[in-house]
Amino acid sequence: MTEPTVARWSDKAPPTSELLETIMRGEGLTPRWWSNGPGEEYASHEHGYHKVLYCAQGSITFATPSGEYELAPGDRLELPAGIPHSAVVGDGGVKCLEAER
Repeated sequence: MTEPTVARWSDKAPPTSELLETIMRGEGLTPRWWSNGPGEEYASHEHGYHKVLYCAQGSITFATPSGEYELAPGDRLELPAGIPHSAVVGDGGVKCLEAER
């Protein structure tokens, strides 16, 4: 089992939704949007696929056996298949774009 990785958005301005979709589609991925309100939680679970996720608005914190990963707009999480994880949405809610690799 490999570890999750986070790539922080480096530009001063957060990315647009269109830019994030363009990046994912350019990698041959088929992204989908989802959002949650402040404080919503996902219980621990795992997927049989590698998840690629961008935080587009707000914030969300993922917890895995190897640590916590807080995402802000533009941050990208790579979550290998089979890693148990839970998540808590930040105070301002969250909008994410994700795809299976």
